[in-house]
This record gives sequence, C-alpha cells and structure tokens, in this order.
Amino acid sequence: MLELRGHGTLKATGNKTLHGIAAVFNSEANLGQFSEIVRPGAFAKSLATGSNIRALYHHDGSALLGTTRGGTLQLRETPHGLAFELALPDTTHGRDLAILVDRGDVAGCSFGFTVPDGGDRWEERGQTLVRELLTVDLVEITLTSDPAYQDTTVALRNKPFDMANFIHCNSHWLETCR
Repeated sequence: MLELRGHGTLKATGNKTLHGIAAVFNSEANLGQFSEIVRPGAFAKSLATGSNIRALYHHDGSALLGTTRGGTLQLRETPHGLAFELALPDTTHGRDLAILVDRGDVAGCSFGFTVPDGGDRWEERGQTLVRELLTVDLVEITLTSDPAYQDTTVALRNKPFDMANFIHCNSHWLETCR
C-alpha cells in the first residue's frame, strides 16, 4: 500500500529551480491514530538503487514535474532530512507552481512510499502509538499547499544553493496524506 507523507517551506528562483527538504528526520508528526518519525537512513536504500523517483504536484501523476531518471530531480540524504533540487519544466504545471511557490501559496512537501518488511518499528508510548520509519521504498516527492507534517521546506531560487544557510533560516512544514 502506497503511503503519503509531507512537510515544508518551498521557495523558487528566477531559473525555476525548486529546492527544499521533502522529509525531516527525527521530527515526530501526529497523524491522528498514531505518531510517526522518519529516521536518518530511511531513504538510503531507495537512493542507492537508482529507482526512478518522481516529483509531482499534489500526488497527481498527471502533474509530473521531474524524475531522477531524467536528471531533473536530484535527491540526497543530509543530516537534516531528504533534500531535493527540482528543475521545473516549462509546462503549465511547472509555470503555475513557480508562481504559487513564489507567492507562498505552495510551501510544503510530501512523499509517497511503501514500507518493506522490517522497514518500520511500532511502539506504544503511554496512550500514543508511535511508528518509526527505518527503511522505505520511496516512490515520489510532492509539492503541496496543504502539508500535515510541520518540518518540510521548499524554495525557488536563481543563485547557488547553500543548504546549511537554508536549513537555519527557514521554517519547516510536513504533510501527511492517506
């Protein structure tokens, strides 16, 4: 079953490149029936296998923004989380999204994944059920206006990106969708 999660502060630049954090490590999110934490290394296997991971708008497959296979989406794990850089396409979705990010209307990220056997750990903490994501099979990242997690980021830029400065100077959001 494909699961969707997200967060972020999205920004864009004149060259129509988006960057941000699609998932923040060690940040607990209340998903209603349980809380969830993405642990460092959760995406390492997906990134190492060279799987084709897509960038979408609102988890909509017809709103394709880029792919790792096409080289228009770059993903990497940092100590903070799953960082991305996305070259927006010159399409209706790409142009509209650049404007929405620039205005601040779209400021969050999400991600879609499946969990392989042994890829998560569940624990009861008092009245709260907590799920830790240890290893996931990443399918997509998504840019969204309605994030549920409170720690992701997205930004539009036209000059070289300084990840350390970005992490320290921006608020973060996360989203969860089912």
